[in-house]
Amino acid sequence: MAGTHRIIEGGRSAKGFRIAIVAARFNHFVVEKLLAGAVETLTQAGISAQDLDIIRVPGAYEIPLTARKLAASKNYEAVITLGAVIRGGTPHFDYVAGECARGVSQAARDSGIPVIFGVLTCDTLEQATERAGGAHGNKGADSALAAIEMADLMRKLDS
Repeated sequence: MAGTHRIIEGGRSAKGFRIAIVAARFNHFVVEKLLAGAVETLTQAGISAQDLDIIRVPGAYEIPLTARKLAASKNYEAVITLGAVIRGGTPHFDYVAGECARGVSQAARDSGIPVIFGVLTCDTLEQATERAGGAHGNKGADSALAAIEMADLMRKLDS
């Protein structure tokens, strides 16, 4: 079937994009590693320092409201959310993780801007550190790549 269809996908260059990162301070020892991975990836992809804003919020529960406001501003081509919710002995995890995921998804739908869910939801601290630069890579870096690709894809679909 070669030649009968087009494939449209986003590229890997961040040049010319404005991107915001919303990073939670709670579980900072994990989130800082996610943030470092995201910033390094965006820098390597060509984003300029003045086109990258990092917004700090208290915890994962505060991420969706902030992401929604940033996306609605239309000042950014993408918003990346970074946090870590680690299961404890109470149902608190379920409420925070679920509301965070739901809110981030809703921010993207409401704004039409890619809002990337880079919030770890893990059972243990070990699982979180494995995903923040350990054995399972860096989900902050993965989120940055997703933001770049989606921002470029949206630009292509709009033209």
